[in-house]
Amino acid sequence: MTSPQKLNIILIGGGLIGPRHALSINSNPSLHLLALIDPAPHGPQTASSLSTLHFSSLTSLLTSLSSTTPKPDAAIICTPNHTHVPIALQLIAAGIHILIEKPISTSIPEGIQLISAAKEKGVKVLVGHHRRFNPYLLSAKRTLEAKALGKVIAVQGTWCLLKPSSYFNNGGEWRRSSESGGVILINLVHELDLLQYLLGPIVCVSATETAKTRGFDAEEGAAVIMKFESGVVGTFLVSDSTPSPWNFEGGTGENPMVPMVPRVEEGEGVGGFYRIMGTEGSLSVPDLRVWRGEWDQVLTKEEVRVQEGRVPFDDQMEHFRSVVREGVKPMCSAEEALSAMVVCEAVKVAMRTGMWVDIEGFEVRVRDGSDRK
Repeated sequence: MTSPQKLNIILIGGGLIGPRHALSINSNPSLHLLALIDPAPHGPQTASSLSTLHFSSLTSLLTSLSSTTPKPDAAIICTPNHTHVPIALQLIAAGIHILIEKPISTSIPEGIQLISAAKEKGVKVLVGHHRRFNPYLLSAKRTLEAKALGKVIAVQGTWCLLKPSSYFNNGGEWRRSSESGGVILINLVHELDLLQYLLGPIVCVSATETAKTRGFDAEEGAAVIMKFESGVVGTFLVSDSTPSPWNFEGGTGENPMVPMVPRVEEGEGVGGFYRIMGTEGSLSVPDLRVWRGEWDQVLTKEEVRVQEGRVPFDDQMEHFRSVVREGVKPMCSAEEALSAMVVCEAVKVAMRTGMWVDIEGFEVRVRDGSDRK
């Protein structure tokens, strides 16, 4: 049933993202998908399609360990957002290492609790911000680290697309809630993690919510202003209720559910979803062009090389193996992931209050009228 040389992984949650993780596990000869944990009626069928065992709960698996069902080395949590921390705490108590899908938690105190518990038990945690493995993003980061843009001054970003009604039904009802769902925690958290990965910590935000069209409690979008610790300023527009080619998935082709947008050089492209402006040049992502020149000059264009053909989910899974087996530092630690979630919380507070919100570590503070920065 299993090989002692392989890392035995259980998958918790068989919804949208779970089977995608399973593909990465099954394509890696150093990994073994031990079981799928899913209480849903379709759980056994999903497990069968993935050629693995099925259990309705983690407790059921842990009380059924045997020579054919050994204790798992690691687990991947890809369940509704509000369940991430309770499941993680159960795994940590059992000494099982974790890859947890974003967001790491739906509240700051819960995230801190998870981090403390993992440290106490010596459990390794990697958070599934898989876009850190994307070749377009990695090329952009190398460009910034090489100071190719000079001093970075500003960033502009967009993540907009139209989610179908089915996304919020058939087990996806939790996405309608502002507590567990909403475009901020589900989608903007990815973008904020990447922006902090590229440009450093965000220290204050202001945000205005877009109009709602579905009648759900969850927000559908926002316009966000950000200031980074480095002095970089930025804006970001996010919406899941507007048809648009300007989003990470469409620009990079990383998600097979979202068709890739044609490149500019193919005659139909629409440019980048990120634009990073510096004193010596500006970079557009993912078309990876650096533009240079003064206002009375014809701008020159440089192409940044990218290693295409990499599969971020597969690279993340191999990295997870290295984190567990070899003690490699996680590409996205629990602390880094919580930092992105804290910025999300600050954005939601700014949307509610109409005020600037400061971020200090894992704390958010509404700026009163006397604060001027």
